[in-house]
Amino acid sequence: MAQGYRARPGRWPTAQDEPVSTHALTHRGGDGRPIVLVHGLMGRGTTWSRQVPWLTRFGSVFTYDAPWHRGRDVEDSEPVSTERFVADLGDAVASLGAPAVLIGHSMGGLHSWCLAAQRPELVRALVVEDMAPDFVGRTTGAWEPWVHALPVEYSTAEQVFDEFGPVAGRYFLEAFDRTATGWRLHGRPARWLEIAGQWGLRDYWQQWQSVSAPVLLIEAGDSVAPPGQMRRMAELAGASARYVHVPGAGHLVHDDAPEQYRDAVESFLATLSEDA
Repeated sequence: MAQGYRARPGRWPTAQDEPVSTHALTHRGGDGRPIVLVHGLMGRGTTWSRQVPWLTRFGSVFTYDAPWHRGRDVEDSEPVSTERFVADLGDAVASLGAPAVLIGHSMGGLHSWCLAAQRPELVRALVVEDMAPDFVGRTTGAWEPWVHALPVEYSTAEQVFDEFGPVAGRYFLEAFDRTATGWRLHGRPARWLEIAGQWGLRDYWQQWQSVSAPVLLIEAGDSVAPPGQMRRMAELAGASARYVHVPGAGHLVHDDAPEQYRDAVESFLATLSEDA
């Protein structure tokens, strides 16, 4: 189990708070208001290693591991659904004892804004990186053969880089289970495909329009989001939203264009009042 921190009621958590065991949250450092980093599909909390150091200037930073991303040997028989993800994230955030800033990439952005819509008292502000509300009609068909063909374990880091490229390769080396013989997938590809497949069956515009928290939207130049949707999200959110487009960046904006990502997030966090 990861080690998290539970705050005493009425104040933000600090590094001196009593540790509690949790499958989901790991405290990475910093004090003050909680900031929770929520990874994307096939990711893991450990992939935020390059962002944690500068984020700790803004609060008490936690990484979150979503269901079906907690290790190859972690059994989970629950049905896949957005509601299950959001409930699990909500339980994790509620354990912190104060509203959190949620910084979500892709799937993590979707689940973060759905939580903000459902339980606004838990969410101080949102950063949504390269995710849109409507993929209805899209399927995982073209992606499935590649995912099913992934080896369970890679024996060398070079094999991971050959498979995923330099940016995503580093990301997956941090996500995979480390074993005595290499790097092993930290979940089941069939489940990951099922998660993505559900996004083609429904949209999440209603949840987005129910968000009242301040929000920063970051869209990659080479985005997975259907064209125009993230700009439309900003328009619907009105004055409480900022939109940043990062030309040339791939889906992992925070690793592919780290300086632009950091500038945008730091600027946004600096606007949040300390007492809210």
